[in-house]
Amino acid sequence: MRKYSLRHLFTLQLICLLLTPYSLKAQGDLLITPRRVVFEGNKRSMDLSLANIGKDTATYNISLVQIRMTEDGGFETITEPDESQKFATPYIRFFPRTVTLNPDEVQTVKIQAIRTGELAPGEYRSHLYFRATPKEKPLGDETPAQQDQTISIKLVPVFGITIPVIIRQGVPTANVTLTDLALTFENDTLPRIAFVFNRSGEYSVYGDVAVDHVSPGGKVTRAGVARGVAVYTPNTIRRFSFNLMNNGEVDFRSGKLIVTFSAPSDVKQEKFAEAILNLQ
Repeated sequence: MRKYSLRHLFTLQLICLLLTPYSLKAQGDLLITPRRVVFEGNKRSMDLSLANIGKDTATYNISLVQIRMTEDGGFETITEPDESQKFATPYIRFFPRTVTLNPDEVQTVKIQAIRTGELAPGEYRSHLYFRATPKEKPLGDETPAQQDQTISIKLVPVFGITIPVIIRQGVPTANVTLTDLALTFENDTLPRIAFVFNRSGEYSVYGDVAVDHVSPGGKVTRAGVARGVAVYTPNTIRRFSFNLMNNGEVDFRSGKLIVTFSAPSDVKQEKFAEAILNLQ
């Protein structure tokens, strides 16, 4: 039987779309600030700062993508808007579209809202996608092909970040309530709070969640915080849960938990919703 040399090279692009909200958003060696772009009122221009905190030069391609939020807070890439969902892409301009950053280098990307006079009242959302380009090996560095029938698979991770770009037109209309509060324990020790955001109106909601424990004697202890939580249009609900702190100071089987959803700490303080879970 005649033997053939089979060498297959597959490149697997592992694209990580992170919406974990922080004041500085990081994936790989890229930091982006601010974490969201929102145009409302007379605001029509905004600058993003991109910083390379790694040790190697990196290049990122920038594009606009469309994303749907699921009821559990996950994200799916889409091409057609859901009912009542509006894309911001036709009304957004940004430059540059490719950024190369040396270590410790910072560059500005300018975002502009255009043709907003054409917009009907409501919220328009797309996401800026910063995709790292994989490094290419110099000529001559390739691994010599082996004369056998093995299959060679090369994994090339390609990192990316998305941040929302939102245009709001007209008078803000958004309301939110918190329902279906429940407390469970992982391994009988780690407390976890779960509840449902109920959103109404034409705008998304975005803020921080704080959980306070109130003992039967009235002592208030901060039990947990989740920052940068969003419910995007057109979703009307989002199921949310996170672990609370268990440092021994709180008896989670008595008293009550107060869950508060408020504006982020870096903007004007405003309480959006509050709910109470009585413990037994």
